[in-house]
Amino acid sequence: MKKGLLFFAAVAVAFGLKAQENVDQYKSIGTTILEKVKDEKLSIGGYGEVHYNQQVSGQTRYNGKMDVHRMVMFFGYQFNDKTSFVTELEFEHVSEVAVEQAFLNYNVRPNTSLRAGLMLIPMGIVNEYHEPTTFNGVERPSVDKNIVPTTWREIGFGINGRLANAPLKYQMYIMNGFNGFDGSSKLRAKDGLRKGRQKGAESTFTSPSLSAKVDYYGIKGLNIGLSGYFGKTQSSAFDGLDKDDSIAENYADSTRIGISMVGLDLRYKLDALQLKGQYIHSFLNNVDEYNNVAEGADLGKQMMGYYIEAGYDLLHGKEQALVPFVRYENYNTQHKMAAGETADKANDRQDLFVGLSYHLAKGAVVKADYQNSKDGNDVKSHFVNFGVGVWF
Repeated sequence: MKKGLLFFAAVAVAFGLKAQENVDQYKSIGTTILEKVKDEKLSIGGYGEVHYNQQVSGQTRYNGKMDVHRMVMFFGYQFNDKTSFVTELEFEHVSEVAVEQAFLNYNVRPNTSLRAGLMLIPMGIVNEYHEPTTFNGVERPSVDKNIVPTTWREIGFGINGRLANAPLKYQMYIMNGFNGFDGSSKLRAKDGLRKGRQKGAESTFTSPSLSAKVDYYGIKGLNIGLSGYFGKTQSSAFDGLDKDDSIAENYADSTRIGISMVGLDLRYKLDALQLKGQYIHSFLNNVDEYNNVAEGADLGKQMMGYYIEAGYDLLHGKEQALVPFVRYENYNTQHKMAAGETADKANDRQDLFVGLSYHLAKGAVVKADYQNSKDGNDVKSHFVNFGVGVWF
């Protein structure tokens, strides 16, 4: 935790002293689609990734895994100058179909819009910017899988825009939360909050959650984001509950946990140099009660993760890009435990990635990387990963 905070403090000091007006260069796919439908009534596009993952060891042989990891088609439609609709249809591992986004956007005035529907939670970098040409490495960062967890989307409504007199973007949404209990536990230390994502599919609703983010882009090449998510998990134990039954009410309350997640992220480009960093920390309450009633639950009171990444475009200034990179990640789904409980060291993990991204053209990339992973028990694993990705 201290190393992650020190990294961001150093960056803030280095770049926060002298600001200048800067055009925001980082745009999410939702924003990109909305900009395209201003010129065309109907806009169509998509992105996709095909991966090969191979665990390697000097003593053991492993089979490789080949996967059409995801293919996504997106559509945007403009009804009039103020009203647009955006949706993404996702096919994962060939056989799984899901809706990644589906929201109505209404521009109440220039640079300010209202949104309602299925939307991405604005937390960290990759949850909003996850097209394969926008990040280094074959797979998305481990922190964005195990701590955030990407791709995280829920149904809600809210406002987003940018200030006219300051280089700030903002988003704020009231949304549905994680499903933590549907007769049994949905959340566990092994994969954090990931199994609780409802993704807009017949979602259980008990109470709303708040999601918000502010981005600063006042220094050329720099974007700093501050994110927050606050709410309680949803629970089937409240469905049909007699409000006068205090025993049942207490039991239902014990099947929920409160979540306060905060995130700080940074992206910086200076000529060929590319720097990224992210820090995410989640604080959970009512964990003792939840672990007691939800069979198999072993949640901690806090989850934490961060990464730092550096890349350099060897073909800077050309139509193509060749970016060697290195990324270090540290994340723990049992960062702090309730009194009397002991963390499993296997949930305290570190990843080191060294790789190369070759952008053949804008929107087409070939990737390769080597991954060295280690947990708190000093159990190590090594992988080589290859992939191709497109975004159009």
